[in-house]
Order: sequence, then C-alpha cells, then structure tokens
Amino acid sequence: MQFARVWIPDPEEVWRSAELLRDYRPGDKALLLRLEEGKDLEYRLDPKTKELPHLRNPDILVGENDLTALSYLHEPAVLHNLRVRFIDSKLIYTYCGIVLVAINPYEQLPIYGEDIINAYSGQNMGDMDPHIFAVAEEAYKQMARDERNQSIIVSGESGAGKTVSAKYAMRYFATVSGSASEANVEEKVLASNPIMESIGNAKTTRNDNSSRFGKYIEIGFDKRYRIIGANMRTYLLEKSRVVFQAEEERNYHIFYQLCASAKSPEFKMLRLGTADSFHYTKQGGSPVIEGVDDAKEMAHTRQACSLLGISESYQMGIFRILAGILHLGNVGFTSRDSDSCTIPPKHEPLSIFCDLMGVDYEEMCHWLCHRKLATAAETYIKPISKLQATNARDALAKHIYAKLFNWIVDHVNQALHSAVKQHSFIGVLDIYGFETFEINSFEQFCINYANEKLQQQFNMHVFKLEQEEYMKEQIPWTLIDFYDNQPCINLIESKLGILDLLDEECKMPKGTDDTWAQKLYNTHLNKCALFEKPRLSNKAFIIQHFADKVEYQCEGFLEKNKDTVFEEQIQVLKSSKFKMLPELFQDDEKAISPTSAMSSGRTPLSRAPSKPTKGRPGQMAKEHKKTVGHQFRNSLHLLMETLNATTPHYVRCIKPNDFKFPFTFDEKRAVQQLRACGVLETIRISAAGFPSRWTYQEFFSRYRVLMKQKDVLGDRKQTCKNVLEKLILDKDKYQFGKTKIFFRAGQVAYLEKLRADKLRAACIRIQKTIRGWLLRKKYLRMQRAAVTVQRYVRGYQARCYVKFLRRTKAATAVQKYWRMYVIRRRYKMKQAATLVLQAYLRGYLARNRYHKMLREHKAVIIQKWVRGWLARTRYSRCLHAIIYLQCCFRRMMAKRELKKLKIEARSVERYKKLHIGMENKIMQLQRKVDEQNKDYKCLMEKLTSLEGTYNSETEKLRSDLERLQLSEEEAKVATGRVLSLQEELAKLRKDLEQTRSEKKSIEERADKYKQETEQLVSNLKDENTLLKQEKESLNLLIVEQAKEMTETMEKKLVEETKQLELDLNDERLRYQNLLNEFSRLEERYDDLKEEMTLMMNVSKPGHKRTDSTHSSNESEYTFSSEIAETEDVPSRMEEPSEKKVPLDMSLFLKLQKRVTELEQEKQVMQDELDRKEELVLRSKAKEEERPQIRGAELEYESLKRQELESENKKLKNELNELRKALSEKGAPEVTAPGAPAYRVLMEQLTSVSEELDVRKEEVLILRSQLVSQKEAVQPKDDKNTMTDSTILLEDVQKLKDKGEIAQAYIGLKETNRLLESQLQSQKRSHENEAEALRGEIQSLKEENNRQQQLLAQNLQLPPEARIEASLQHEITRLTNENLDLMEQLEKQDKTVRKLKKQLKVFAKKIGELEVGQMENISPGQIIDEPIRPVNIPRKEKDFQGMLEYKKEDEQKLVKNLILELKPRGVAVNLIPGLPAYILFMCVRHADYLNDDQKVRSLLTSTINSIKKVLKKRGDDFETVSFWLSNTCRFLHCLKQYSGEEGFMKHNTSRQNEHCLTNFDLAEYRQVLSDLAIQIYQQLVRVLENILQPMIVSGMLEHETIQGVSGVKPTGLRKRTSSIADEGTYTLDSILRQLNSFHSVMCQHGMDPELIKQVAKQMFYIVGAVTLNNLLLRKDMCSWSKGMQIRYNVSQLEEWLRDKNLMNSGAKETLEPLIQAAQLLQVKKKTDDDAEAICCMCNALTTAQIVKVLNLYTPVNEFEERVSVSFIRTIQMRLRDRKDSPQLLMDAKHIFPVTFPFNPSSLALETIQIPASLGLGFISRV
Repeated sequence: MQFARVWIPDPEEVWRSAELLRDYRPGDKALLLRLEEGKDLEYRLDPKTKELPHLRNPDILVGENDLTALSYLHEPAVLHNLRVRFIDSKLIYTYCGIVLVAINPYEQLPIYGEDIINAYSGQNMGDMDPHIFAVAEEAYKQMARDERNQSIIVSGESGAGKTVSAKYAMRYFATVSGSASEANVEEKVLASNPIMESIGNAKTTRNDNSSRFGKYIEIGFDKRYRIIGANMRTYLLEKSRVVFQAEEERNYHIFYQLCASAKSPEFKMLRLGTADSFHYTKQGGSPVIEGVDDAKEMAHTRQACSLLGISESYQMGIFRILAGILHLGNVGFTSRDSDSCTIPPKHEPLSIFCDLMGVDYEEMCHWLCHRKLATAAETYIKPISKLQATNARDALAKHIYAKLFNWIVDHVNQALHSAVKQHSFIGVLDIYGFETFEINSFEQFCINYANEKLQQQFNMHVFKLEQEEYMKEQIPWTLIDFYDNQPCINLIESKLGILDLLDEECKMPKGTDDTWAQKLYNTHLNKCALFEKPRLSNKAFIIQHFADKVEYQCEGFLEKNKDTVFEEQIQVLKSSKFKMLPELFQDDEKAISPTSAMSSGRTPLSRAPSKPTKGRPGQMAKEHKKTVGHQFRNSLHLLMETLNATTPHYVRCIKPNDFKFPFTFDEKRAVQQLRACGVLETIRISAAGFPSRWTYQEFFSRYRVLMKQKDVLGDRKQTCKNVLEKLILDKDKYQFGKTKIFFRAGQVAYLEKLRADKLRAACIRIQKTIRGWLLRKKYLRMQRAAVTVQRYVRGYQARCYVKFLRRTKAATAVQKYWRMYVIRRRYKMKQAATLVLQAYLRGYLARNRYHKMLREHKAVIIQKWVRGWLARTRYSRCLHAIIYLQCCFRRMMAKRELKKLKIEARSVERYKKLHIGMENKIMQLQRKVDEQNKDYKCLMEKLTSLEGTYNSETEKLRSDLERLQLSEEEAKVATGRVLSLQEELAKLRKDLEQTRSEKKSIEERADKYKQETEQLVSNLKDENTLLKQEKESLNLLIVEQAKEMTETMEKKLVEETKQLELDLNDERLRYQNLLNEFSRLEERYDDLKEEMTLMMNVSKPGHKRTDSTHSSNESEYTFSSEIAETEDVPSRMEEPSEKKVPLDMSLFLKLQKRVTELEQEKQVMQDELDRKEELVLRSKAKEEERPQIRGAELEYESLKRQELESENKKLKNELNELRKALSEKGAPEVTAPGAPAYRVLMEQLTSVSEELDVRKEEVLILRSQLVSQKEAVQPKDDKNTMTDSTILLEDVQKLKDKGEIAQAYIGLKETNRLLESQLQSQKRSHENEAEALRGEIQSLKEENNRQQQLLAQNLQLPPEARIEASLQHEITRLTNENLDLMEQLEKQDKTVRKLKKQLKVFAKKIGELEVGQMENISPGQIIDEPIRPVNIPRKEKDFQGMLEYKKEDEQKLVKNLILELKPRGVAVNLIPGLPAYILFMCVRHADYLNDDQKVRSLLTSTINSIKKVLKKRGDDFETVSFWLSNTCRFLHCLKQYSGEEGFMKHNTSRQNEHCLTNFDLAEYRQVLSDLAIQIYQQLVRVLENILQPMIVSGMLEHETIQGVSGVKPTGLRKRTSSIADEGTYTLDSILRQLNSFHSVMCQHGMDPELIKQVAKQMFYIVGAVTLNNLLLRKDMCSWSKGMQIRYNVSQLEEWLRDKNLMNSGAKETLEPLIQAAQLLQVKKKTDDDAEAICCMCNALTTAQIVKVLNLYTPVNEFEERVSVSFIRTIQMRLRDRKDSPQLLMDAKHIFPVTFPFNPSSLALETIQIPASLGLGFISRV
C-alpha cells in the first residue's frame, strides 16, 4: 500500500527505513521507495523467494520497554527499538520477553543507588522500567513465593558489562535481604568481587576490566530469606594470559597492583620493580589503564582479603607466589646446541624465584633445562632445547597461577560458608558469551561449546513458557518450529565427537594437531552438515554454531587440552620450605582450603583444572590423566543440571561499539551480538504464534473510540468479540482466551492505524468547527475596531485643524512684537558702543601725557645712580692693584732673606765639624749674646713707648684724610646722579611708549576676554541647567537604588531568615532522627530483655518468683534505670582514663568491673529487701488465716535474715577493699581528691556503705523481733499453736495466766507496723539517692562527651594551640558552671519568695479564722455552756482541680487510663484529651502534697505505659493519633500550669491559682517532648504504610479522567491495570483515606498546628512516591498522563481548601510533582521553550528534568518525541545550577516536628470523670 514504511537491507546501517511511493501488486519485480533523506530508490525483489521487505512499526510503538510489545516482530524492528531507547532516551535496559537486554553505556549512570534499590523493592516486574534490579527483585520474589531456587544467567561478549551486571544483582540481594547474623555476610559477598577481579580480570582490546574466567555464585538464604552465605564456582581460567599478552593488552590486574606497590615496606622482600621490568607484564606495551590507580586498587584488594578472613600472613604468601611468577618469567636460557640449553650461573631472576619459593637453586636450575623420560626398562634424563625450556617455564608459571587461583577461590568460599542450614539460593552465572576472532583456538572452542549448551537450555525454557501461556488461556496449541542446536552439541560432545577425538589423540604417543585434524575430516566431513573444512587450509575446521560460523585453528589444541607440566618441577616445588606452596599442589586433600565439604550438600561444579578426589591409587592415576576438555565437559553438565533445577532469569549484555565511546551505537556489532545471544531467536519464537496479547479490559480501554454506543455491552468480553469480528474479518489473525485476546503479528499495528484514523477524523472536525468560530469572532472584533478607529481619527483631524488656526493667529502677533524688539535692541547697542569708545579714547590721551612726564623724571634718577657706581668701581680696581704690587715685592725680599739664612746654617755646621774645640769660645759668645739680649729688651721698651705716641698722631691724620675723602665722594656722587637721572628719563620715555602699546593690546584682549567670558557664562548656565537635570536624574536614580537596596536587603534578610529556618529544621531533624534511632535501640533492648527473660524462664522453670506488691511498670522502670546506671558508670569512669591512658587504664578497668559487680549485688540486695517487705506484709495478713504455719515461717525468715546479714557483711568488706584500692593503687591523676572519677566513685561508695549500714541495723532489729516472736508464740501443744487471731484473743481473756503471750502478740503487731514504716521511708530515701545518682551520671556523660570532643580537637592542634584551647575550654566550663549556679540561686530565690507569699496568705487566713471564732464565742460560753448539736447547712464543695489517689492505686490508675483504654470510645463520647487532664490533675495533687516520689513515680509510669501501648498497638492509626494528641495536651498542661510567665499569658486568674507550687517539671517536659516526637514519627510511619499501596495506583495508574489516555501495548510483562477494577485503588480511595485521617485527628483533639504538619508530611509522601515512580516508568511520561496528574493534584488541593489546610505548607511539597506534570505538557521544541522550562522547573533537579524528557513517550500519533538536541540545550542551560545529583526524592524523609504551645481554656475544676473509665478509686479535691 502506498505510503507504507518498510525496512530494506543496507551494507552500512544493516537496515534502512523507506516509504512506498506506489502500491505493490502481485507480480511486481521491484518496489519504488523513498528513503528518509529524500532519495528515491527502486528496490528489486528476490526472484526466487519473492519476499517483501519487513514492515515498520508505527512511531507510537517505537521505544517500548518490551520488544514483544511491537506489532511487527523482526530483526530491524528490534534493532531500531534498541537504538532509539539507547541513543535518544539514554535507556540501557530493555525487555525482550523473559530476557533483559543490557547495553553497555561506557559511562557512569546514577541509576544504581540505594534510592533506586528501594524503589524497585517489592514492585512487580512489569510495573517499573526495565532494570537489572527488576530482574533481581523478580528472582527474589519467586524464590520466596514459589519456594524454588532461582538463577540469573548473565552472558555477553567481553566488554559488554557482564561482570558489572552480576555485581549489581548481588548488591541488590545484599541490600534488600540483609544478613541473618551480625557477621555481615552480604558485605563479604560483595567483598569477593574485588578479589576475583584482581586475580581473574585483565585489560583486553575490548574491555579494560575483562573477566577471563566464568563463575557461578550461589547466594544462600535462610527460611526468612536473609543471606546466610554464598559459594562460588569458576570455569576455564585463561591461563595463557599469565605468560603472553597481545598488543595493547595486560596481564591479570594483581601483577600490576603488586608492581605499583613495590615501594611499600612490606613488599621490599619481594624485590619487585615496575611492570616494564618483567617479561610477563610488558608484552602488551600498555601497563597503565587510564583512570585506574593500581596502588589504590591493591589497598582495596587487601582490605577485601582481610574482610574475608584471609590473614596477613596468607596475604603475604599469595603476594610472594605472584612475585615469584614474575621473576620466573625473567629467567633466560642460552643454547648449547640445538638440543640443549643452560641457565647462566647465579642467574638473578632464578635466584630470587628460588628464594621466594623456598626451593633449591641448583635443583630448579637443573630441571628447567632437563626432563626425565621413563620407559619400561629404565629412566633417563634428557636435556631440552631452548624453545622447549622456555615453553616448560611458561607451563610451570601457568600451573602455579592456576593452583593459586583455585586456592584463593576455596578461601573465599570458606569465608562465605555458613553453618546455618541453607533453605534456598539464587545463583548468578557470569559467563563468557559467544566469541569469534580472526584466529580462534581451544579457548574459543570451549566458550562457544558452553554457549551452545546455554542456548539450548534457553530455547527450551522460552518454548516451555509459550506453551504454558497458551494452555492457561485455552488457546489451540500449534507446534512452533524453533531452532534446536542439539546436532551441534552432538558434534562436539557425543561419541567420536570433536572432544572425544581430541582426548583420544592426546593419548597417542605421537599425536599431533595435524593428525587430529585429519581424523576430524575423516569422521565428520560430508557426514555432518554443521562441520566444514576451509578451502585453503588443512589445519582448521569450521563449525556452524547457532549464532554464526566459526573457523578454529587446530594448532595448539592438543597442548592446551593436555595442559602438561613436567612432574620433576612440581616435585621441586612440593619440597619447598615455604609452607603455603606445597599446599597448592596437594591432590588428595587441602590442609587449609575450607571448601572440601560443601555447605549445601550438593556436588560442586568442577573447575578448570579440577582437582581429583582421594581414592585408590589406580583411580588417582586415572583421574590425573583427565584432559581440560573432559573436565570442562563434566563441569558444564553439572552446571546445566543446576540451572535446570532452578527458575532461570536471563540478562543479555550488548557491547554497542568497539571503541568504548559513551552512548554510541554500532548497528553491525549490535546485530551480531543479538544473533549470538539468542534475543532474535526469542523474537522469532514469539512471532511464530500470537505475539501480541491484550486483556479484555485493556483492549476495551484502548479501542473504545472504534466502538459505537450501541456496541458497548455490560459484558466487556462479548463487546470485544463483537467489535473484533467487525474490524478484522480474518478470524485466524486473533484468538480469544480466558482473560486475554491473542493477535498475530501486525494486527495491533492495523488496529492502531484504525484508531489513529478515527482520532484524526475527529480532530479535523473539531479543528474545522473551532477555526470557523475563531474567524467569526475575529471578523466581528475587527469590525468593531474599525468603527472605533474611524471615530477617533475624524475627531483627531478636527482638533488638529482648530489647533492650526489658533497657532497662525498667535504667530502673527508674535512676529510683530519680535520685530519691534529686535530694532530697538540694535539702536540701544550702537548708542552704548559710541559712548564707550569716546570714554576710552580720552582716557588714553591723558594717560599718555602722564606717562611721558613720569619717564623723564625716572631717567634722571637712573643716570645719577649709574654714574656713582662707575666711579666707585674705578677706585676699587686701583686700590686692589696697589696692594697686589706690595705683596709681590715683600715676598721677593723674604725669599732673599731665607736664602741667606740657609747658607749661614750650612756654614756653621761645617765649622762645628772642623773646629770641635771652639765650644768654649762659643760659650763665651753665648754669654755675650745674653748680655746683648738684656740690652735689647731695654731698647724694646723704649721703642714701644715711641710707637704709642706715633700711633696717636697717625690716627689724627687718618681721620682728617677720611673727611676729605668723603667730601670728594659726595661731589662725585652728585655728578653721577645727574647723569643717571638723565639716562633714567630716557628709559622712562621708552617705557611709556611700550606701556601705551601694551595698553592697546591689553584693551583688545580685555574686549576679547569679555566676550569669551560672556560666552563662557552662557555655556556655564547651560551646563548648570544640564547639571541640575542630571542632579535630579541622579537623585531619582539614588532614590531608586535606595529602594532597590532596601528591597535587596529585605530579600537577603528573608533569604537569611529562610536559611536559618532551614538550618534550624535540619538541626531539629537530626535531633529527631537521633531520637528515632534511640527509640529503635530502646525497643530492640526491650525485645532482647524479654527474650533473655524467656530464656531464663525456660532454663529455670522451678525457681521463678513473682512480686505481688510492686507494679510491673515500676519494676520495669527501676530495672531499666538500674541498667542504664550500670551502663553509664563505665562510660563515666572512662573519661579520665582517656586523658591518662598509660597510667590509669588497668586500674579503671578493674574499677569498672568491680563497680558493675557492686551494682548487681546492690540490685540483688534491693530485690531481697523487697521480698522481705512483701513477706512481712504477708505475715500480717496470714497471721489471722493460718497461724499454724507461723513457726515454720518465722524459722524461714530467721534463716533468710541471717543470710542477708552475711551478705551485707561481705558487701561492706568488699566496699572497704575497693576504697582502699582507690586510695593506695590509684594513679595520682585519677585518685586526686579533685578528680571527677574519684569524686563520683567515692560518693557512690559512701552512699552504698551508708545504705549497707542502715540495712544491717534493720536486719538486726528484724532478727531480734522475730526471735522474740518465735519465743512468744511457741506453744505447749503442737496441735493447738498459732490459732486464729480472734480465737487467740478469746484465749487470752479466758486464760489470765497466759497474759505474757497476749502482750507479746500486741508488741509484735506494733513492731511490724514500725518496721513497715521504716522500710517505706528507707525505700523512698533509696529512690531519691538513685534519682540523684542518675542526674549526676547524666551530667558526667555530657561532660565526658565534651571532654572527648575537646580531646579530639586538641590532638589535631599544635602544642601551643593545644594549651591555649585547653585554657579556653576550662574558662568556658567555669563560666557555664557559674551560670548554672546563678540560675539555681535565682530559682531558689523565686521559690523562697513564693513560699513567703504563701506563708503570708496562710497566716492571714489563720488570723481571720481565729478572730472570727473569738467574736462568735464568748469566754463564758466556752467554759459554762454545754455543747448542743447544731444543724449546719451543707455548702457546695469548691473543687481545686486536683485528683487524689493512693500510692498503691497508681498501677490501677495507669492500667485503666492508659493500658486498657479504647481510643474510639473516648474520642466519641468524652472531651478530647481527657486522659491527659486526669493525669495532670493527679500530678497537681502530688505536687500539692509535696510528694516528689509520687510525682516521679506517676510520670515515669505514665511514660512507660504509653510506650508499652504504642509498642503493642503501634500499627493502629487511631491509637497512635490518640496518644499523640494526649501526650501533647499533657505537655501543654505542664507548661500552662508551670508558673512560668511566658506560659501564663493566656490563663485566667483561676487557672493561675492552679499552677504547680513545689516542683519544677522542666526535665519531664523535655522527656514528654521527646516522647511526642517518637509518637509523631510512628504516626508518620503508620500513615505511610497505609498510603503507600494507594499512591501509585491512585495518582498515576488510574484514569481519573476516562478516555484521555489509552493503554498502550505492554508486551509479555503486563503492568498493573489502570482501570478501576474491583480491589484497585483510585484517587477517591486516597481522598477517603485522607478524610479518615483528618477526622480521627480532629476527634482526638489534636492541635491544629500539629494536624497541619501531619498533612504536610502526608502530601510529601504522596508527591515523592508519585514522582519517583514517574521517573522510573517510561509509559507514564506522556502529555495525557501529565493532564491526569494535574487533575489529581487539583483534587488534593481542593481537599486542602475544604479542610482549611492551605497554609500548612502541604501544597508546596507537591511542587516537584506539579512541575513534572507541567513539563510533560509544555511545548518542547525551540530555545524559548527550553528557557521557559528552565525557569518553570525550579523545584526539580537537572537530573530529574533530563530524565523526564528522555522518558517522554507519545501515546497518540499527534504527540511528538523530544529531540536529542533539545535535551542537550536544556542540559547546557542548567549546567550552572547547583543541585543534588540524586535522581529520586527521599520518600522516607520526615520533616522535623514542632509542638507550638497551645493553652487550654478548659477549667480543671469543671472536669468530670466518667464512670466508664473505672476510676472510682480517685476523688476530686
């Protein structure tokens, strides 16, 4: 048919889509097609087969979760569906019937977290999108439901993701089931993965972590289906990889991990280097995997070994053997000749190998180069060639590694083995898929043989399921022809098959690969159609497998099948000194390997190579000769037996490309693997029958549009039959079953076409009508708009004309006045200019005359001064010259004189030398000189007198000369002045002329400057106006910015407030989570305590005693408090020990142990005393009933008291010893008087010793009294002793001689009463001390925690900072203590003031009463008048709002009011919160009596009883709600009547009088608040359990708006029906349940704020569960489903409005769901759409938005898929958004709850107690 779409073969893309351009007619030889890219093509049909191309499915069916849902089932449809899901939707899992197809994305995806596991847990397989977790859940569910073992078979080629899929399946089991013991078996199961990956995985060209062995892991479960252990079986380890790796490949990971850790200290002895230094690790040339740190992986491997119980010594042994293998690979050989070789002497690699293995160097060196040959006659040693030696070395390395591999597997199995009996198991088979390479050898042959067996099992299972389905639906069964690969299996494993001939050839002495190939040709060629011979080779053969033809090269088959190792080398290793090495080669039994005895009792699968079992010698030899092929065949048979005994589940892993590119799909490679893994065979089997199956209801819902109203009957089945007979005429195309309709291939596509045509016709009609209506409305709107526009235009034109006339007249008047103004202004300007010019000219002439006269005067002055200056300069020059001449002459004369003196000095010295004897003459001459000097002095005195007279005369002459010179100079100056004045005058004239010219220029510049100034002023004015405008704009801008800043500050303040609220909520949530955990642990503790009690009761049935006087609640509380005390004491004593660990630890351990023993003995003593008290009371009651037994009882009591006294003595001695040990042996830091531990211990010991003393005194009193009793009541006659009390009194009255007995009896009664009162007081004092100790223990615990935190912080600080931090902490601690003391002092002051006020009031009342009595009664009347009876009228009693009860009635009160109270009757008939009011009124009375023991006992019993009720009936919503409301009301009452001002604001004066007066119950308020939090969390869990089954069905699956979305085909795995059948939940079910919750809470009087919080939590659960399922279900992501969700959410919002809960925050919790529904409905094409989506979906994370877009699936043909480019655009726009990467919402999240104070207006004195509560023993006060 024209326009039909088909698939045609293509060499590149495998299949291409095309469209028919004309109808096909029978006989046509070609089809005219048009490809998707628009190219026309003529497709020729095969003339032989005449097969038409495959039809393409409608687009609405593309991308389905299950391939069997496709209408046309064939290879191109499967390939296209997988590609669309993988590339466009980023979905890697797809169902194909019973098979899960998993495509490796080569990218980490966030779909394996705990939230995803929880989402799939408990779900039906068809209800969720395909996932490995869905398969695991189905296997787990079938194991529990059908009581049958399960298997998950994971297959695929290398790099397809088999190991990862198996790992995730095991993780799912470990998470969902948990372990049955505290040994964390599930962690051990998961820990086996890193070990097996390190020793069994390697890098190949196809996969960086390829498993080179197959494994089958059995995970064992107990009867409660919890993991108890596991067992692993391995197959066909690739040993050849140990000695050889291809290019770009690696050896096993463990070798590279060792080399990466070679520098570690513990590995020094192994003498390792880098991976490039060893032959066995460098052949591939790729020692490093990108993104993998081998050193870190080594740490993970060692950690996993430790977790599995492999000790450090064994781990080092394993690494030692592995290092030996590496060094063995470096052993080299040198050839002597062609038949022999040697190893160089002292060869270092061999020496290291021998040292590590603990073997002899010479012996190993010898047997590496020689071998032993044994004949019938003799045995001789033969050298071997270099090639043979190298092969033998490699064979030895492979053998050692294989043995070590098996040893490790056995140890892993030992660690996973469980002693508990296994009830069932789930096996996970991770095995190699079908392989074909360019060169295929023995390994590929074994792998493909295993896949043939698995494929046969798979085909039979699929065939069986199809047959069962047809028979169940009573469809006529027609035999489906499917491919049976039994002939191929027979070719391989039958007699004279390939394996048989291979084993036979291995036994031949001269057997070779060539002879074996010839045998194969002779046996099977031309006889078996599946066996072929290559044309160009005589050393290969071809087998036609189920997947493809594979050519195997015969070379190496025999050697690999034999797996030969020289026995001599093995014997050398067995003689090793290294103990672990011989254990690897023990054939009979393993000394250490734990798995010789299997836990499940089944025979384990053999491994390759398997180890023969112990038996006869001949049998051992025979077993030892088993070949690898034989062993593998046996293992495979055992595996198939195991799989056939289980229910299989299949996972087929597909490798999308060979280059490991993420989300890249290679069609050729995918088709090869689909053919190889059997997926297409499954499709073919399904397509051969009726592949499409619909239930009648689903068919009716989907194709209702094809039916007329008259066709719809009440019977859905008959309706479907009638419609199908009209729509499909060929009845062979469908069959009617019991519950389903079966369709042939293509019929669903035909029905979809009819449905789409009907909907298209309806859409066209709707569009036609709507478009006509829209156009009519548009025309009328345009007409009205045109009339309106005309009216406005005409009015506008008239107004414009009038405006023109007015402007013309105004312009004429303006012109007249303007012209006059211009002419007048021009005249005024000319006049002003003329006057200014005249003024300036006259002034200029006057100034010129003045300046000329001034210049002449100044010139004369200048001439005068210049001439004087010239005369002075001339005189000074002459004077200087004369002085210079005088100086020169005097210098010359002084030089001459000096020369003469020098000559004379030289002559005197010569004469002294010549005339030495003339000294006398010189002396004489000296005397003469002296005389002459005297004369010279006299002459000098005369000379000075003469000089004085001369100087005076000279001065006179000099003064005269100066006067003459001055007169001369004045004359000269006068003449010079005249000349200077003349010159100055001339200069002044010149200056005057210059000044005039300058004046002119200045005037010109002034005019110019004036103009410029005026211009500048005008510019400045303009700028000023502009600046003013800018200023105004800036002011406006500043105002706007101020507003914006204010708004931003307000926003920031709001955001900070929100953040603080979030932080507060987080902190509150953490506290409440801790409280929840505490309650869980407390419940666990109670359960364990009950179990212990039951066990003790079972073990000692004859020694149980019951305490009748103590209430169960009180004893329980006492016991728990004592336990808590004994638990707290060690923790309290550990605090100082952490500070001084080396000194105090041993002492404190002893003290802890001793204190625990003392506490236990103290508890025993208390129990004994309680029992004695009970016995004393019983004795009082029984004295009157059975006096005959009194003697025996008194003797028994005497013995018990003696025993108690001895116990007291012993306990006191032990306490003294402990005190002595503390004082003598304690460390000074601990035993110092100020130490906290010393103080606590000494106080406790002192209190215990005082108590012991008191007990001793009481015991002595009791003993003395009992002895006196015994003596007093001893009878004279044994038969008449201890009679009834009334009879005894009568006897006393009758027999006066027995007065002593009566007196003793009366004394005994008084003694008993006294003793009872003493015991009661002692008990109260003991409880007070215990309470004080508990408070002190709690404070010490807090102090201990603070000290631990401080210590942890200080250890991370340097010493200086540590000291400073410790000082700071000490200061803080002292400050806190001072504050606490101040608070206590203030409280005491308040209490004192309150008591003083009360005393004043009481004193005043007493005074008034006394005065009144004195006034009414005179003294005389008091003395004289007799008392007469007076009738006093009875006033109505004024109640104080208190309830009085006796101490012994407390248990009855708690029992009737809490334990046995039915919430429903109380809620309906009585006032809300009545139990809370009653309890508070009882507390008030105890407070009024100032009885702290009674208050404490009542509150404790109340709290424990509420916990007990909730533990017993915690699944009942009404019970939990009832006690939540009553606990909150009790808490509010304690606050309202506490006397604190903050809580008394809303009280009446009467209510204020009812406040508590003696006790501050703030601590109990905190305890009640914690209890309320626990009840609230339990309430949330209850409503969550109730709502959980309803949410998905009601919110997603049910069609609230019928007909909006039809049901699409779902394939083999049917989903939950979306039609409201009987028993399914709808939205109305959810609303009814919400109404029930709300009404119950309102009836119980729950606070409105608390109801809002519950509603918010309920709506969060609804939204989170709905959104999580939406994100995991592709069929729910459509436009119509978005409309359904929006409608459902609107109904929930309407419910909130009806209940006045819109401000509770519940609507906001639905915002993510609302946005997800909007995302399904908005347009998703353009960039604007992307921007709108990013702005709209602010409550969704990026991962959630992208997931919804990827999952979006059209339900009708009118919808379009979301393009990949649009999704990438969304991702680019959201890449900067910082949100959680988590995909799913946390549905278990509980919002932190608060309890706002809500005072009650109810007056306590008006409350009446109904008789139905059974509280007649309490009375109103």
